[in-house]
Amino acid sequence: MGRKNIKIGLFGFGCVGFGLYEALQKTPSLKTNIKRICVKTKNKQRPILNEHFTFDKNEILFDNEINTVVELIDDADAAFEIVKTALQNGKAVVTANKKMIAEHFTELLDLQKKHNVPLLYEAACCASIPIIRNLEEYYDNDLLESIEGIVNGSTNYILTNTSLKNISYNEALKEAQEKGYAETNPLLDVAGFDAKYKLIILIAHAFGIVTSPENVFNIGIDKLGELELNYAKEKGYKIKLIAFAEKKEDGKIVSFVLPKFINKNDKLHSIDDVFNAVKTKSYFSDTQFFIGKGAGAYPTASAVLSDISALTFDYRYEYKKLNNVDSLENDNKVFLKILLRYDLNSIDELKDYFIELNESYQNFNSGYIIGVISLKRLKFVSTISNISVVLFDVVKQVEFVNKRNLNKSLEVA
Repeated sequence: MGRKNIKIGLFGFGCVGFGLYEALQKTPSLKTNIKRICVKTKNKQRPILNEHFTFDKNEILFDNEINTVVELIDDADAAFEIVKTALQNGKAVVTANKKMIAEHFTELLDLQKKHNVPLLYEAACCASIPIIRNLEEYYDNDLLESIEGIVNGSTNYILTNTSLKNISYNEALKEAQEKGYAETNPLLDVAGFDAKYKLIILIAHAFGIVTSPENVFNIGIDKLGELELNYAKEKGYKIKLIAFAEKKEDGKIVSFVLPKFINKNDKLHSIDDVFNAVKTKSYFSDTQFFIGKGAGAYPTASAVLSDISALTFDYRYEYKKLNNVDSLENDNKVFLKILLRYDLNSIDELKDYFIELNESYQNFNSGYIIGVISLKRLKFVSTISNISVVLFDVVKQVEFVNKRNLNKSLEVA
């Protein structure tokens, strides 16, 4: 089967948009060209001629010659309107907007089906790692057990520098902003929302369940303090922001985004700087490991380019596993071993939220508790100010928990 010609209407010409433009210039074999680029800001100096640009989105969306829309803007709401209209007009779409996809997944699925056009978004997850394509093609069955990984390059860069350079979180964040890895308002990255949106997309392709952002719990790295950073160094751990999803025996999914202590025996321990990595575990192939750059213009542009290339062969996601599982697991039945750091001004009854206490420490300013807590209780505790949480692991067995404490943990917080 030969390649078909792709005529692109591009939305956005920031770092990734320009990176894609450069990549296309270097791959003439693709039979692809950009007809028009839609941008928002007028009178801005750009590296190519003004004749390539428009400020009217309809010049792309209603141009019958353009058969593919590539959406690379920051505004998730505006991106959805662009993608929706493009699909309604029978145009294939490539996007990197994970927030937009996570918030509108069901509607985007319906639009693809109704108008019989593909929507590809490899660049929305892990930039240069082709994880979605692998989940779609290699793991196109029910035997995948779990996915776990570092899916946000900005936070990994910040955490790497707190560990290796022995600098504070605030200093590392400032450095990340200066290098363009973190935004001026970095909350989307450092509070764990970016990782959550990516996890929602991965869950759909890994386990066939479409869920919404409010159903996946996330804690970021923005509340990390010296106490837990020093604890990690003393114990030989690194702290990484981890996106995690696991299918239990009953088919229900446990999922969350949390900072986690990673020991030296874990492959994720060596993943530093802006790199991403994803571990998959399946029934027959056991553990597999994917690694690649997760931030920056060219890694993201390479994933967009890969999707465009796939479209020249009429590739689309088949979503073979959709509806193959029941639901997300009840938070009362998910147990986590964590370190919870608190300020002395915080409530005194924190220990009561734990099913099992393993260790506690307190100085003149703050303290920490290490123990097992249900996800439901952790959600409540995380709303208390001046609290920081770092995960050790998901607790697989709860036989050690005495019945009184277990029942207490299952009560409504």
